Amino acid sequence: MGKAVSKGLKYRAEVLLRELPDKYGKDFEKNKASLNELELGLSKTHRNILAGYIIRLAVRAESV
Repeated sequence: MGKAVSKGLKYRAEVLLRELPDKYGKDFEKNKASLNELELGLSKTHRNILAGYIIRLAVRAESV
């Protein structure tokens, strides 16, 4: 069985959150819309996984 979030998507999420912290946060729908605006060529599944992982990273960063 594969991993839930691949290393490539994790890296993209970390870079996006570092470069554009004001665009992403703990709102899934807002994250999805922001990813759509960037036109990264992501499939629907990858966009949703990335939006969810960005939430996880944002919560982690807030607690530190």
